[in-house]
Amino acid sequence: MWERTLQDLIRGLRANKKDEAKFIAKAVDEIRQEIKSEDMELKAGAVMKLTYLDMLGYDMSWASFHVVEVMSSAKAHLKSVGYLGAIQSFTEDTDVLMLTTNLLKKDLSSTPTDIAITLNGLAHIVTSDLARDLAPELIAMLNHSRPHIRKRAILALYRLLSKYPEATRQARPRLEEKLEDSDPSVVAATVNVVCELARRNPKDYLSLAPQLFHLLTTSSNNWMLIKIIKLFGSLCPHEPRLVKKLQPPITELISTTPAISLLYECVHTCIIGGMLQGSAGNSLAKTCVSKLAAFIQDPDQNLKYIALLAMTKIVPTHAYLVAEYQDTILQSVNDQDISIRMRALDLVSAMVNQGNLQSIVQQLLSHLVPESSSDTLSAAQSLEQAITSPASTRNADSPSKSPAYRLILTQRILDICSQGTYENITNFEWYISVLVDLAHICNVAVGPQLQEQLVDVTSRVRAARPYAVKVMYTLLTDESLLHNARDPKSCSEVLFAAAWICGEYCQQLLEPVKLIPYLIQSEISNLHPDVLAVYIQAATKIFGYWTSELAQNWDNDDLPEVRQIVESMLPRMKDLASSVHVEVQERAANTLGLFTFVAADLNSFRPSPPSDAAPSGSAFESTSLSFPKSLLLIQPLLSSYELNPVAASAQASVPIPEGLDLDEWFVPPPPEPVPERVESSEKKNKKSKKGKEKQINGGKKSDKKKKTKDVGLEVRGDVSTPVYDEAEPQEDLAERERRKAERLNQLKDDPYYIMDDRPKISQVEDVDSIPVVRLDDVPAPSPGMPLDRSNPTTVSDLLVRDRGTETLIANGCLSIGIADESQSSSGASSPYPQPILSSFPQYEVPESELRASTPEPIKVVRSKKTGGKKKRTKPSAVDG
Repeated sequence: MWERTLQDLIRGLRANKKDEAKFIAKAVDEIRQEIKSEDMELKAGAVMKLTYLDMLGYDMSWASFHVVEVMSSAKAHLKSVGYLGAIQSFTEDTDVLMLTTNLLKKDLSSTPTDIAITLNGLAHIVTSDLARDLAPELIAMLNHSRPHIRKRAILALYRLLSKYPEATRQARPRLEEKLEDSDPSVVAATVNVVCELARRNPKDYLSLAPQLFHLLTTSSNNWMLIKIIKLFGSLCPHEPRLVKKLQPPITELISTTPAISLLYECVHTCIIGGMLQGSAGNSLAKTCVSKLAAFIQDPDQNLKYIALLAMTKIVPTHAYLVAEYQDTILQSVNDQDISIRMRALDLVSAMVNQGNLQSIVQQLLSHLVPESSSDTLSAAQSLEQAITSPASTRNADSPSKSPAYRLILTQRILDICSQGTYENITNFEWYISVLVDLAHICNVAVGPQLQEQLVDVTSRVRAARPYAVKVMYTLLTDESLLHNARDPKSCSEVLFAAAWICGEYCQQLLEPVKLIPYLIQSEISNLHPDVLAVYIQAATKIFGYWTSELAQNWDNDDLPEVRQIVESMLPRMKDLASSVHVEVQERAANTLGLFTFVAADLNSFRPSPPSDAAPSGSAFESTSLSFPKSLLLIQPLLSSYELNPVAASAQASVPIPEGLDLDEWFVPPPPEPVPERVESSEKKNKKSKKGKEKQINGGKKSDKKKKTKDVGLEVRGDVSTPVYDEAEPQEDLAERERRKAERLNQLKDDPYYIMDDRPKISQVEDVDSIPVVRLDDVPAPSPGMPLDRSNPTTVSDLLVRDRGTETLIANGCLSIGIADESQSSSGASSPYPQPILSSFPQYEVPESELRASTPEPIKVVRSKKTGGKKKRTKPSAVDG
């Protein structure tokens, strides 16, 4: 019978590309028949074909047992096929792995060829259980007579220790011995394994430092030296004495080695190991920076990338050394490789200081300007050409034209200039010009950042305000920004800053009146509502400042110009007052009201003859003003207080004044009525509406009063507060308190709800403990008269009559007295002090007229209902 070999399978796959699935299905059926054969050669060939198909993505886990059968073959070439299939298909969840333990132990004690094949396979299929069972045999292999077996055993030991760390104690002494092995390949493998193990816990391998240092100074194997240097980089933070010991050999390696990989690893170890400190470290840092600068100029992109990455780590300690290669670094900002450009930007951001900030920013700005700009053009012409040049003439392949990169570059310029609250900027006029240049040439959506920094710098730096106002004037008069306001990349948000600065510091304007037409022109409707609102406010401020200056040196010839400005403002404000945006509408309406008043005053103003005019110096002292009074209307409204910058942490430094409670209510809200009580009262009200009104104690109660009584509310002025009945069950009280606690707990985290933590007056439940006050001789105060000059609460707010009793709350004391004059005139003095109702002298009442105790409450007994209508009872004497 003819069998298909692996070569035949590959040829068939290439020949059946259009119907590959059908061909593979047929091949798998053949493999299923072959793998069940008793012929080990045929079985191994089937396993090899399955291994190839598994690499193409087809599953071969169904043949795991047959793979173990091939692994147990006595022939080395078949055994290698079995282990290859196991490496390709076995996982930790493969159930036949438990059958391989004895097989692996047998192979590890077999011929050197079988041992080598087994060690290669074991490193890939080892599990925690296999590692535990095979650890003694594998550690014994470290002393094998053949170097290639020892090398394979050391490399397999790393996988075993990662799966079974408990074997480290037994394997550690043997690993240390292999550092002094006679074969260099065994030593290199041992260094490799120790370096990987030390990454997890370097402190445990400090004892190997003498042996590793000997290898560092005597070995010529560059790859092993790289591993040793990496290992020392991990050990140096835990042993500072190693730094001084390693500086001479590493410096020699950096200066002499031709291997670039070893050179970079030495530089990187010096950085992360702290070897660049001190006098000896400075010379080593200089050597490292010079080598890295040579890497940056190398045409190999990989070297350029790792050099920029390493220099970024040196900058925090030796920025002055990196700054010497500033031009070389900035050339990488315009590199075609985006990863190199980003690393160069990181390095540039880290090396900025007061001395090189302006030069770095100017070179970064040049990357945003189109390359087609001629050297003979001025800066303004270059910016104009950058804006007006058609898109077809620009090089789309240039990295500076990438929108994403331009956005990153612009944001990086803003970040390096504003870091540390502009600590590196010495000339703020220069920085304001940079922000304006970015608005013209960046062509990305960074308008909000530019707006924020323009306002921030101008408000912080008083000396820069005249220049800022001058530059902002040019922005407000620039038609291109206004026409492209709808484009997010136009950075039209800078007009917000321009209008705000010109309005806030309008005294710096040379001719304020010339700016007003630009602020109220019809084209401003294209602006964002926030910008439009600032335009309205700025126009009002500038007009107020200008008219106040005119008032001090008034000339009747100025009246037509003022009228013209006012007449131009009124229709624009009328249009803007109908805006759909609330902020624009409110500011326009306020401005319209002011200018309407100013227009009326100007129309009624009659200029006085020149002979009657007062001197200019006494214009404000004269009783009859020689100028319209409305000229001084707007300026005091908007410029009474100077706006000063405040630090972010300034408010926390202000002490709270004594007696000020920030958690206290300005106006305490009335307590909410209990929903359950309200529902029950509504049911009672429905019943009470049927039939005629009932009389209580002979007095006719209105339906409104009765409803208030049933609900349990007490009227205090215009506020109703709940009054709870003493007879209310304890279950209702507990339920009400629980709901109240839940509501307060929910409102505690609400930022818009002010909590009142003051102790509240507890509800009085013991009626006999309530103090009694005689109210008969208290003079009736006039409506609205305050009880206390420090407390504006009126008597009418505190005295509440309800059901024949009077409830009085004065100065935090609750008092109840019977309204009946006959009963209130008898009794002894109360043990409680009488509350003072006002700041006037207290009336003296004879002790004989005070009641001795609280009289018993009057009880009304209703007669039982009869079949007919209930007759009304006559009022008793006590009910009066």
